[in-house]
Amino acid sequence: MSNSPIRVGFIGLNPDSHWAATAHLPALKALGDTYEIVGVANSTPESAKRTADELGLKYAFSSPAELVASPEIDLVVVTVKVPYHYELVSQALEAGKHVYCEWPLGNGLDEAVRLAELAKQKGVVAAVGTQARTAPEIIHLAKLIKDGYVGKVLSTSLIGTGGNWANQCIAEHYYLFDRKNGATMQDIPMAHTLAAVKDVLGDFGTLDATFLSNFDTVKIAETGEEKPKNAADQVLVQGTMASGAALSVHYRGGVSRGTNLLWEINGTEGDIQVTAGLGHAQMVQLTIKGAKGEEKELSDLMPDASVYEGMPEFPGARNVAGIYARIADDIKNGTKTAPTFADGVELHKVLDAIEKSAEAKN
Repeated sequence: MSNSPIRVGFIGLNPDSHWAATAHLPALKALGDTYEIVGVANSTPESAKRTADELGLKYAFSSPAELVASPEIDLVVVTVKVPYHYELVSQALEAGKHVYCEWPLGNGLDEAVRLAELAKQKGVVAAVGTQARTAPEIIHLAKLIKDGYVGKVLSTSLIGTGGNWANQCIAEHYYLFDRKNGATMQDIPMAHTLAAVKDVLGDFGTLDATFLSNFDTVKIAETGEEKPKNAADQVLVQGTMASGAALSVHYRGGVSRGTNLLWEINGTEGDIQVTAGLGHAQMVQLTIKGAKGEEKELSDLMPDASVYEGMPEFPGARNVAGIYARIADDIKNGTKTAPTFADGVELHKVLDAIEKSAEAKN
């Protein structure tokens, strides 16, 4: 491929709000002339035109089908709600386009498997947005573990809050509270964080899960209306890593006045703590501290400040930029450095095992 910018078409881009605007746009801007956003398709032609006008894009496509068929698009970015991923990503792959799909890849394991198989058949770059994996802190943490900072890993424990999935939300987020939409607390913040855990500590072993719900309804902030809720607000997972290390995970709906993200790694030679203000490792600033040997108190273990230079201040955008940088390398060099659809399938398999374990108890 030439050194010309990779031409991007978004399916689902609002110019002034939502994830695509707050994370993807600054991520692409940070990468200079590697990419060029040339077009958009939204739920209506009018919405696409408004976005194109406000962002100065060349094309406002009347439909996703028109966007993926355009010879002016190299990479299709899908940033819509999970229930629409399968149809839209399938269209893009069938058109022979490279694809960046937000996580979750599919609404459940079966959809993810079918999308991964189609991507393999088409021989395109197909990346899934598990961007905690490209967080500078996670890359640094993986190196610390590989280099033996804690010695042999004995156990790891993770506590996180979802922000949503308790007993209130804004109307736009209500779809998260219905299991059938594939956007539960285990699907989004827990899975994003588990993707990072796997990069640092390796594959998961046998897992046992329990799902609990303290609330059967959720209050819509704008109206005060109480609507039904069937997504769990307490997700507990215990088991082992493939290495034999013990694993304990607890995700809680809402936010806490105390711990919102605490990930500990305990080993024969040292201990590491990763903390943040929310359980979404993919979009929050992570802090790493540790101690080893004769040290009695945890001290700073953050990456060198230079790794943040030129990157967006918002961690979510910074991490998404990491995905885009790898996609560009993969398109130009035929490599597979970005999280692939096959990687997404493996994460979906972990979620599927967790959900089946929990369901067996009900």
